[in-house]
Amino acid sequence: MEKRELLYTGKAKSVYTTDEADYLILVFRDDTSAFDGKRIEQLARKGRVNNAFNAFIMQKLAEAGIETHFERLLNPNEVVVKKLNMIPVECVVRNYAAGSLVRRLGVTEGLELNPPTFELFLKNDALGDPMINESHAKSFGWATEEQLARMKELSFQVNNVLKELFAAGNMLLVDFKLEFGEFHDRIILGDEFSPDGCRLWDKETRKKLDKDRFRQGLGDVVEAYEEVGHRLGITF
Repeated sequence: MEKRELLYTGKAKSVYTTDEADYLILVFRDDTSAFDGKRIEQLARKGRVNNAFNAFIMQKLAEAGIETHFERLLNPNEVVVKKLNMIPVECVVRNYAAGSLVRRLGVTEGLELNPPTFELFLKNDALGDPMINESHAKSFGWATEEQLARMKELSFQVNNVLKELFAAGNMLLVDFKLEFGEFHDRIILGDEFSPDGCRLWDKETRKKLDKDRFRQGLGDVVEAYEEVGHRLGITF
């Protein structure tokens, strides 16, 4: 497969076209950002750690019958993915209260949510990815009712699979965001799943093992990501 033109540069990944119309190459960079890109740093090894982590998770989801855009790893920092028509709505599942939920509602961090909550956010960096509802998504044409229903269904399927997976590593899956797109008229999981886009805590100590270590200046960000991976049996 031939890597061709740079299509898009995000906060932590770059996307390239290939000589095959249905496929793209994602490059995981060492960039780390927070607060809508206002703070950006380079963290050694982060790109390859997230690439390996994402590949592992995507394969576990595929084994559970959840279709994703993941195809195959190319090298430590690059992966081949299906080219999706992305839906500009992020889906967030929360099993425990943390982050913006705590700030918005004044609840205690770590409160277990039963049942888990499901939220939608518009994918728009300039606006700070504002929270929206299904009515907004449909009225503004960001997603159809059918797409939203399928995205919600898949989000909870992912939650069921990954809560169990992380629990086996003595971790709590606190919350996570997902992005979806269409591939030949099917809604499938896109983007990535890594500690950049979820919250993971040690089950006993509640030690944070995710990007909050960067946001909150706790240090050892990549080391925490590697610890999560080692608990799951990922080789970096």
